[in-house]
Amino acid sequence: MSEYYTFYNVSEKNMSFHTVIDRLKEFIEKDPRSTYVLSIGSDSHVHQKETKFITAIHLHRVGKGAWGCLKNEMAQRPIMSVREKISMETALSIEIAYYFTSQYLNDLSDLLIPYSDEGADLIFEIHLDIGKKGMTKELIQEMTGRIEAMGIEAKIKPNSYTAFSYANRFTK
Repeated sequence: MSEYYTFYNVSEKNMSFHTVIDRLKEFIEKDPRSTYVLSIGSDSHVHQKETKFITAIHLHRVGKGAWGCLKNEMAQRPIMSVREKISMETALSIEIAYYFTSQYLNDLSDLLIPYSDEGADLIFEIHLDIGKKGMTKELIQEMTGRIEAMGIEAKIKPNSYTAFSYANRFTK
């Protein structure tokens, strides 16, 4: 992955993707007997002269906390089309998810395999900021289809917390 991608969270700035992978591994290694949900999600907010996109990586140790980080991206124009915004959010999430599926997902799973008999598991999802209510309901099949074609489970509202909650907090 190109090193021009930088991620951040409340405790660390300017993380490369490789640093993010190291942090995810460290988080898993602290409790390798747990179930984890690794999710990628994006959200956006239209400002006067630009549209701000946030893509989040979120690793949830089910029932026992989480670790996450974010990546900013700007479109130098206000994007008023809901279809275009949701399509771009989906594409940004897919782009990050691709790097996990091509190499790093296996590295993370390998940390849990010795503990699979004790309940250790890793679930990988992409979370979309769309739902069955509102203007985005017409986009569900199209956007989830793009993700499921990669062999990744797509989640929509109310189960897509990485997009509509975590990433959303940082779009304003």
